[in-house]
Amino acid sequence: ARVGERLFLYLIKKNFPTEDSVKCAMKKQRRPGPVRIYRRNCGRKFSRIQGAWEGSRGTKMEEKKMNELFQNVAENAMYVLSFLAIIAVLFRSAVLLEQAAQKKNGVTEPVFSTRKVAMIGMFSAVAMLLHLFDFALPFAPTFYKLDFSELPILVGTFAFGPAAGVMMEFIKILLKLCVKGTSTAFVGDLANFVIGCSFILPASVIYAFRKNKKTAVIACITGTLVMTVFGTAFNAIYLLPAFSKLYGIPLESLLAMGSAVNPLAKEGSIVSFVIACVAPLNLIKGASVSVVTLLIYKKLSPVIKAGIPENLVRKRV
Repeated sequence: ARVGERLFLYLIKKNFPTEDSVKCAMKKQRRPGPVRIYRRNCGRKFSRIQGAWEGSRGTKMEEKKMNELFQNVAENAMYVLSFLAIIAVLFRSAVLLEQAAQKKNGVTEPVFSTRKVAMIGMFSAVAMLLHLFDFALPFAPTFYKLDFSELPILVGTFAFGPAAGVMMEFIKILLKLCVKGTSTAFVGDLANFVIGCSFILPASVIYAFRKNKKTAVIACITGTLVMTVFGTAFNAIYLLPAFSKLYGIPLESLLAMGSAVNPLAKEGSIVSFVIACVAPLNLIKGASVSVVTLLIYKKLSPVIKAGIPENLVRKRV
């Protein structure tokens, strides 16, 4: 109250020397009174303070997510190193296969160019956004979810080769970790990356050696089948036991969740569980992504490949 009174007197002395001049000025010029000026200034200061506080709160939340991510990395250092080793092996294999396809087709284009790197970043960002919008299906437990993040990656892989596809899968997972973190100590993230590569890599390698519509169809069918078989086996051999150990849940309890929603999954049988719950999920994902890619790639191909020299552009789907 005293601060307001002093400010009131200060404004009167500075702007309105006498009481008559105050009344006259307020009547003629319709200026806001000193009290209103004080309230208005206080409101502006409060708005600035509130905006700064909300901004700092958002920054603190982002810092908290990053700190949790770094803590998870430190706690699972050996697992993260094995994760990176798998990424390196897949990436190196993709580069060698792409170089072999380029040599066969007589293409001298570098595996990675500035424009390719930029397009890889764009497709990876779109894939990460689609990865966030996952959903469960009625024939599988709720911890199995379907997403269509492989759609932009398959389109980009057909345009830029197998090495670009593996890189997109890796960047997608990296962006997802930065945005949402990990709730599975990287087990689910590794599974998503490896199973995604089992679809992208075979399809892109087949298409890279002979780029036409027939080969594209064969590539998509092969990629879908490989992902279905590999994903089913990977879940039975590694993923389900790893989740059981991670969360301290008996494997029989996880299998019971499958038999509760899918009568084809026999209780206590991990083989029937993955065949009834996991295989259809991968089959639906691969088939839907393949169909959409075959429908849109021909129209998007000129736009995606814009800027590549004509002597390096061969007939594509």
